[in-house]
Amino acid sequence: MNVLVTGGAGYIGSHAAQALHLAGHNVVVMDNLYRGHQQAVPMGVAFSQLDLNQTNDICELLSLHKIECVMHFAALAYVGESIEQPLTYYQVNVGGTLSLLQAMETAGVRRIVFSSSCTTYGQPKTIPLTENLPQKPISPYGWTKFIGEQLIRDYARAHDSFAYAFLRYFNVAGCAEDGSLGEDHRPETHLIPNLLFAAIGKESNNEMTIFGDDYNTPDGTCIRDYIHVEDLAQAHIAVMTALRDGDQRFYNLGIGKGYSVKQVLDAAKRICGVDIPCRIGSRRDGDAPQLYADASKIKEELDWNPRFTDINAIVQTAWKWFQSNPNGYGD
Repeated sequence: MNVLVTGGAGYIGSHAAQALHLAGHNVVVMDNLYRGHQQAVPMGVAFSQLDLNQTNDICELLSLHKIECVMHFAALAYVGESIEQPLTYYQVNVGGTLSLLQAMETAGVRRIVFSSSCTTYGQPKTIPLTENLPQKPISPYGWTKFIGEQLIRDYARAHDSFAYAFLRYFNVAGCAEDGSLGEDHRPETHLIPNLLFAAIGKESNNEMTIFGDDYNTPDGTCIRDYIHVEDLAQAHIAVMTALRDGDQRFYNLGIGKGYSVKQVLDAAKRICGVDIPCRIGSRRDGDAPQLYADASKIKEELDWNPRFTDINAIVQTAWKWFQSNPNGYGD
């Protein structure tokens, strides 16, 4: 299949582009490189430096490569930043998705797999999270993902043959198992990379802060569902392959169980062989004690199952890449 991957120079998008390429699909990566890295675009994959607001250029790209499906990853994705810069997040995430849909309509592309988020559920009282829970975002980032889903849903309602899938991620983690691709956010906010930065002695990350150890969890720290980035990529391929005209699909993507911050810290210490210094800080506003997915729907419907379900194995893949690339992609 001919597939356009927006945001394909970013962390998740690059792993998806590589998985698609290795599976024999014809892949085109589109990225404005604002936070992506051209070095992350897999060898043998076409690359176009475009922004989501360049509707006409995207339309030409779709037509030139005879694109049959779009995997839409391109977005700003920091919850805290979205609270400080809500207009920017709505402009990029919502406006960008609207522009992409307009280009797809003109070019006649009728399938999209949309990168959504468990943040659209807000702070549900029910654990694990199922797809049937009401969506009540509490951050501008979460709202942009929810509105993105609604945009696509409304467009599909007006075009019977249009097919879509929303994939609501939990905590994406790890790096390519062969060490070829990694995680390089700037700034870095994810737990595992920051633990590894501390382990290799990066100056600004030489002490980790655990935000609260008095939650109602077994060890007092927050519990989250960590899904390996390559398992996530394979889920995208499974969903894309299953899409038929008029399909309307939505799935949670997680491993179905959670690990606490202290469990992740202990795993990083074991894998790195370093006693990573930590201090206990105050709770962060909005942090739920535990969030993990009920991923049974995608398992039952598409026979997708994650390979990485042990936090040690996930951290090991990240450590392999960080050891070889302490400065990320170096750009």
